[in-house]
Amino acid sequence: MSVDNIMKEKILGELKKIEDEEQVKIIYACESGSRAWGFPSKDSDYDVRFIYVHDHDRYLSVYERKDVIEKPVHDLLDINGWDMRKALRLLQKSNAALMEWFQSPVIYLDRPEISKKIKKLIPVAFSQKSTFHHYSSIVKGTFRDSLQGEAVKIKKYFYALRPALACRWIEERKTVPPMEFKTLLTILPEGILKNEIQTLLNEKRDGEEIDLKPRITLIHEYLEKEISHFAEYVTTLSPSQAEEKIFDETFREILSVTRDA
Repeated sequence: MSVDNIMKEKILGELKKIEDEEQVKIIYACESGSRAWGFPSKDSDYDVRFIYVHDHDRYLSVYERKDVIEKPVHDLLDINGWDMRKALRLLQKSNAALMEWFQSPVIYLDRPEISKKIKKLIPVAFSQKSTFHHYSSIVKGTFRDSLQGEAVKIKKYFYALRPALACRWIEERKTVPPMEFKTLLTILPEGILKNEIQTLLNEKRDGEEIDLKPRITLIHEYLEKEISHFAEYVTTLSPSQAEEKIFDETFREILSVTRDA
């Protein structure tokens, strides 16, 4: 999924403004929403997510500091970021959103000497149970809250299908699920259901965010069955969490790199 040059320059300008206003260094910025997942509508927001570091003295303070930067949504731009320490702390707990960011096909800013260090931690941090629970909760919540009417927003189907396929990926392949929908879709066998989803995907890309569609029985029944299965399967998984030491070491290495920059 590409971003046109005008919008990319606008996003880079906003990121530079954030660096100046907040006195931080952004070390990684990417697209994280439907444009990265592979099913944007014509009027989808640009969901820009970034990781940043402060001046090193800030990390030596005895006081807890704000560790997120959030900007109001405007002109289709939804931009926010996490402090590096927060990001690593969440990654250690197998944070699914962060693992997705580092798979994004749309990258706005990258310092590879740093991002490579973080990417090495992802397979170490990955917990099947934690990540499965994250995605299965999204499927269940979206299905319950947004897919019960006779007509539903097309985008809500994908907000349920993507995490459902991610759960199936974890169950069958025992690895971090890919971010892009087209890759997740390969977990399904060829057939009527897959064809129906592909048709819906084409409609989503050609339509608007608010477009409605009569409830699709085949997809509805598939999701309902998967939700029931996921509730049973997650109980068979054992909790796991990576040791803290390697995350502390990586954090110090990153601070050393940025100090010398």
